[in-house]
Amino acid sequence: MKVNDVVETDSLKRVFGLPTLVVYGVGDILGAGIYAVVGKIAGLSGTLVWASFLTAMIVAAFTALSYAELGSRFPQSGGVACFVHRAFRIDWLSILVGWLMFCTCLVSMATLSKAFAGYLNAFAPAIPDWLIIIALFSVLAYVNFRGMKESSALNIFCTSVEVSGLLIVILVSTLFLSGGGTVNPAAVPNAPAIGWTAVIQGAALAFYAFIGFEDIVNVAEEVKNPERNVPRAILLALAIAGVVYILVSWLAIQVLNPSDLAASSAPLLDVVRRAQPNFPQVIFTIIALFAVLNTALLNFVTASRLLFGMSREGLLPAWLGKLHRRRATPYRTLLVILPIAIFLALSGTLQFLAGTTATLILAMFCLVNLSLLSIKRREPETSGFRVPYIIPAIALLFDLVLVAFASPASHILALIFAGIGMLLILIQKAFRKGHIPST
Repeated sequence: MKVNDVVETDSLKRVFGLPTLVVYGVGDILGAGIYAVVGKIAGLSGTLVWASFLTAMIVAAFTALSYAELGSRFPQSGGVACFVHRAFRIDWLSILVGWLMFCTCLVSMATLSKAFAGYLNAFAPAIPDWLIIIALFSVLAYVNFRGMKESSALNIFCTSVEVSGLLIVILVSTLFLSGGGTVNPAAVPNAPAIGWTAVIQGAALAFYAFIGFEDIVNVAEEVKNPERNVPRAILLALAIAGVVYILVSWLAIQVLNPSDLAASSAPLLDVVRRAQPNFPQVIFTIIALFAVLNTALLNFVTASRLLFGMSREGLLPAWLGKLHRRRATPYRTLLVILPIAIFLALSGTLQFLAGTTATLILAMFCLVNLSLLSIKRREPETSGFRVPYIIPAIALLFDLVLVAFASPASHILALIFAGIGMLLILIQKAFRKGHIPST
């Protein structure tokens, strides 16, 4: 890399208005979640699958409100790491939080790359998974390097594709029901009664489909009028995704009974098959590929901005905070992200990686709500978006409950990531104090 390819500026381009930021958030939330989890939720909450999504949206909304205030107070890259740093002013804790959020993005990217490889193998089974994963990450890295304008354009295209798939489900299901179609009665008369415990269990799984709204704050420095647009985009994106989820899940359960939906490996495809048997199956497979690609791209963008923001705060080496001269993107962060994400994707299973992603993000949500409580107590009220104290307190309680429901295996890997983070912090401190000679 030539010296003149680097610019000593600390300003990212402001390319997001409110509409494009809402699309960014909706695309991140919708992602691949609804295409995969609606059937599993139906296996828990039966015909009340829609209630599980509604409950999950309400739970997510409390933390989203906390993010909205923090994004309005501190419109800058770095996200949760910067929020914790502002709240507690403890460098090692801020670095650890940033590291864990970074790991969350990487594990999520690895999870999605495995799903992408699975979908693509349906068309081309001869292509090995490792080649698909490496090719996918190479394309995502190139788009990320090109800049937020290009990333946003691809995001808008992919979001349109994945939303079109959900609109297809809504349309064919509505036509099916309006034409006199009924749910397959098999097993329905003897179905067990569904109580609130089952609905909440379903909500714990449905919550994972809402992950993504928190990524909006990580591109705040690239948003026009961020104090106003970031809070609005967070709440609008969550509301839009929630309404779509509730409607799609309610229609799905009208077309297929819960046992059939739960047993399906492609639940929405099976809904479309029953509602409209002549609909081309290949279209839904392609839509799923774009949904996964979109979410992976947004996680890549978030991971790069996290490293950039932490570098700007002095929590990581300044080397990571340099922007490319022509593209004005934090290109050096890609050299850190790519090898770790590829390693995780090639070494873990999809289910294990997805469980770890959920555990890490819920832990981050707990810290975000604690940070807002601390900041609201210490700093005087200022202009901008604000929520009452009770909001982050309730959000913290809800998040802790869901962390308790995570699998033991995901707890273990999350602790391993935390241990690696602490080790890196100790090594960094040793270098600074001169206990370890540098080479």
